[in-house]
Amino acid sequence: MKAAYLLVLAACALGTLPLEFYYHTRVYRRPRRWLLALLPVVVVFVLWDVWAIARGHWSYDPGQTSGITLPGDLPLEELLFFIVIPTCAILTFEAVRAATGWRGGDEGQVE
Repeated sequence: MKAAYLLVLAACALGTLPLEFYYHTRVYRRPRRWLLALLPVVVVFVLWDVWAIARGHWSYDPGQTSGITLPGDLPLEELLFFIVIPTCAILTFEAVRAATGWRGGDEGQVE
């Protein structure tokens, strides 16, 4: 299926989107914070992927991707992966914090 990778990413994004509204995580309402969290992930892993593709360490099945490639032969879906999946993780983490009342720090730790 040509759009399989995109469909998986869309399902992940749509599956966690309600967390933004139900738990008021405010991930999307704080774009600067969100982008600062994503930037290191995107930069490191895109560079790693481009390097690995150039060296022939791995490739992507054109039958599973849209066929749109970015510089370095990086499939569009791979770049989107590095944006969507960390965003889903942040949303999930913030929802757990909201649901449990946990704010971080050392409270509740056993010594």
